[in-house]
This record gives sequence, structure tokens and C-alpha cells, in this order.
Amino acid sequence: MGGGHDFMKDGKMLFATILVISAFLGAVGQLLFKLGLSSSLGMLVAFIAAGFIAYVISTVLYFYILGRSHLSWAYGFGGLSYLFATVFASVVIGETVSLTRWIGVIVIFIGVVLIGLS
Repeated sequence: MGGGHDFMKDGKMLFATILVISAFLGAVGQLLFKLGLSSSLGMLVAFIAAGFIAYVISTVLYFYILGRSHLSWAYGFGGLSYLFATVFASVVIGETVSLTRWIGVIVIFIGVVLIGLS
């Protein structure tokens, strides 16, 4: 690991929290892109710009953790973006999400939890 950090001793819970925030912001970016593409031209620019900002922050957080933890551990948290995006699609946009898709998202979530605990 870079920087002399011992991944197992130096704030694994903090790293996991930052990765959850990163995945959340990535999904927020997708939501904002979708809202922008479904709106008037004036709002399109605002939503796309806000989505880009969310993506940049998400990426900076991910890079921070990537330099301090195991790739195989950190990368697994990206699966949470599926959960967040599906919830946003259902709750914010009002998309119908099939039971099969919800089951898939739950399986991904269980996988992320198992990775996080490893």
C-alpha cells in the first residue's frame, strides 16, 4: 500500500464510508444527467453541470481511497451505485422497477457487504 498505511489498521470503516459516499455521488450524477436530458434546454445545462460536479467529487474520493486500500476491496463498493441508481429511478423519477431487477440489486448489495467485511 502507498504512503505506509496499514489498510487493516488505519480506518477501514472510514474508508468504507468514503466509498459509499463516492458510489452515492456517482449515482447522483447519473440521476442529474437523466433529469437534464428530460428537461428544457436551460435546465439541461444546469443538471448536466451538477451531475458532472457530483462525478468529479465521486472520482476524487475514490482516488483518495484507492491510494490507501486494496483495489479488490475498494472496487467492490462501486456495486452500490446500482442500488442507489435503482432507488433514485424508482423514487425520484417514478420508473417502474421489476421484481427481478430488485432481486438483482439485492444480490449486488449482499456482495458489496461481503466484500466490505472481508
